[in-house]
Formats: sequence, C-alpha cells, structure tokens
Amino acid sequence: MIKPRIAKREVTLHILRAFGLHASKRLGQNFLVDEAVVDGIVAAADVKPGDTVLEIGPGIGTLTQGLLEAGARVVAVELDQRLVKVLAETLAGYENIRIVHGDILKIDIPREMATATFKIVANLPYYITTPILMLLLERRVPATLLVAMVQKEVAARMAAAPGGKDYGALSVAVQYYTSPAIAFTVPPQSFMPAPAVESAVIRCVIRDRPPVALTDEAAFFRVVKAAFAQRRKTLANALKAAGLSPADTASLLATAGIDDGRRGETLSLQEFAAVANAWTAGK
Repeated sequence: MIKPRIAKREVTLHILRAFGLHASKRLGQNFLVDEAVVDGIVAAADVKPGDTVLEIGPGIGTLTQGLLEAGARVVAVELDQRLVKVLAETLAGYENIRIVHGDILKIDIPREMATATFKIVANLPYYITTPILMLLLERRVPATLLVAMVQKEVAARMAAAPGGKDYGALSVAVQYYTSPAIAFTVPPQSFMPAPAVESAVIRCVIRDRPPVALTDEAAFFRVVKAAFAQRRKTLANALKAAGLSPADTASLLATAGIDDGRRGETLSLQEFAAVANAWTAGK
C-alpha cells in the first residue's frame, strides 16, 4: 500500500485543516514534518518486520506510519481524544496498529502490550519528559529498547558522564536502567509549529540487570538525590543535609573510599553504589 507520507509539511497541513486542528500548547504538541527525522528514528530503533512497538504520543500518525511501513506491530497510546479520531483516518488501511486512548502515566502497559518483550518509541512532550521516562524505567516494563525524541538539553543530561555540568540525578537514573547514547539532533524547523529549542533523539538500550551491585536500591537513589539536591555542596555536606550526622557521614565515606571533599557530580555509578552500600551496612 502506498500512502502519502504524513511527515511532509503539505500533507500535515492538509490533515490539520481537514480536521480543524491546531497544536495544543497545554499538551506540548509540535507536529513533526521532516521525513528524514522519521526515517532516522525508525533506524535508531532498529525496527524490523514483526517487531512489537509501544509508541507514546502518536499525534496524527507521522512516526506511526514510519514504524508500520517498517513492518512493526504498533500499539500507540494517545492522550488527546481529538487525535484518536484523526488516527483512525490517517492510518486507515494499515494492519497491525492499535490505538489506545489514555494517559501513559496511568495505563497498565504490560496488559496493553500483551507480549513478552517490545520496543518503546516516543516523541515526548517536553513538559512531561522526565516523569514518563522514569515511570517506564522504574516500573521495569518488559521493553528491550527505548528510543525517544526529547529536548536536546535533556538528552545531554541523560547521556552525560560524571564531572560535567550536564551530569545529575537524571543521568545516574537513566544510566542505572539503560545504556544511553544520543543518535542525532533535530532542528526546530523539523516541527510545526517550530519549538523554541533544539531536540535530540536518544537511544537507550534497557539493561537486563543494573551495572552495579546494591544492597538496597532505595538507599542508592536516596544518596543520589541528596548528592544533587544542592550541587555546590560537597558530598559530605549534602549527606549531612539529608539527615546523617557528621560522624556517620565521615565513617560511611571512608568505608566507601570516597574523599569527603568531592562533589556528587564527580561520582560514577559505581562510587554512588559504594556509598549507598556503606550507608546500608552502617544502619
């Protein structure tokens, strides 16, 4: 089946006019109008015939069409009821597509997917990127790969190495659950309307198991949160602010082999794990 590519600007304009639509600022909508970007996302997700894909926020079906053309079985979750009706028209004739009207933060993802493993592809609204990412990762949904288009600065934080200004709690969390890498950047002109910022596509291979051994995962994330709560503080002072006594702080950092003058932004995942395990052992 040959259908016009929705990613063409003139096709998108026709669809929006036909349905009396406009981008919702409240929902952070910007419609993708760049065929090369659609192709790039599909390639980054390494979509093959027979793959099952969870797509978050299909909009008018721009990226969905690319996934379907690549042979994927797609479950697309859309919050905007107006767009659910549009998708029924723009994707008419394609097989292996199921549109779910709902909030990705609230639906039962494994039940909706009904498959052992799947890939996640998403063009995430900037205002809610982090909550969606963390929900997907913390719930440990049975996905093998997450490919998302996000604000460029967020992608940089997700993939950042220790020691730089971009490295923070989000970096640690994403790298604990996945192995992330920025695939490519996307200029504002690839969207309609054009956002005020650049975007990037990030490819996160979801780990079978965390890269560090932990006694208590919750303690690990408490340490990370405390370390970045006030970035200018040393790790010792940050832990004191989190409620540890000076003596306990000095003891656990010595046990972990971490200089108490270091700041949280310089610690690797392995070093955060050492601090968290020392904290757990000292309780």
